[in-house]
Amino acid sequence: MERFKYTLLEISNKLSSDNVVSLKFLCADKIGKKKTEEVENGLQLFDYLIQREIIGHDNTEHLRELLDKIGRQDLLGIIDTYEGQADPAELPDEAELEKISIATNVIVDNLGKKWKEFGRKLPLSDAKLDGIEEKHPRNLEEKVREVIKEWKKMRKGQAKVDELIKALRACSQNFTADVVEKALQNASTP
Repeated sequence: MERFKYTLLEISNKLSSDNVVSLKFLCADKIGKKKTEEVENGLQLFDYLIQREIIGHDNTEHLRELLDKIGRQDLLGIIDTYEGQADPAELPDEAELEKISIATNVIVDNLGKKWKEFGRKLPLSDAKLDGIEEKHPRNLEEKVREVIKEWKKMRKGQAKVDELIKALRACSQNFTADVVEKALQNASTP
């Protein structure tokens, strides 16, 4: 629970006052009007959501939805790190993480309905893929993000962007693989 609170503190520190106002509006029906009026910052709001068991150390889905709805998808990576329980020693080096991030964005934008086949090529289990399907039944982009997140968790420090490209080609997603390679090439050229 302590690590979860550090995660919430990090998110709260990155929220603007407008973000907090938007979050309060979205949560008013969950925590009540009086409590909503008392909220002055993200931490207070998160505390109320924890008290009502709307979010918790093992339940970040609603927090993800809230951040997505206020346009702060950039903060979802903080939750990903928390959920992955990523020990820095088990992560790929910084340069590889940057490449994986670039590839993830391209794959999310281009993969489409072949996300499950892509996941199998990484190779994630069918049970894991079914869990992703249940978690995000109507959000294709989140399914793809989740597949890559689970792959990174599984591979830990061995995760390489080349594996993503190889998996794309193995499921005949050559165009997407080419776009990933082009994006990586553009990112490495000053």
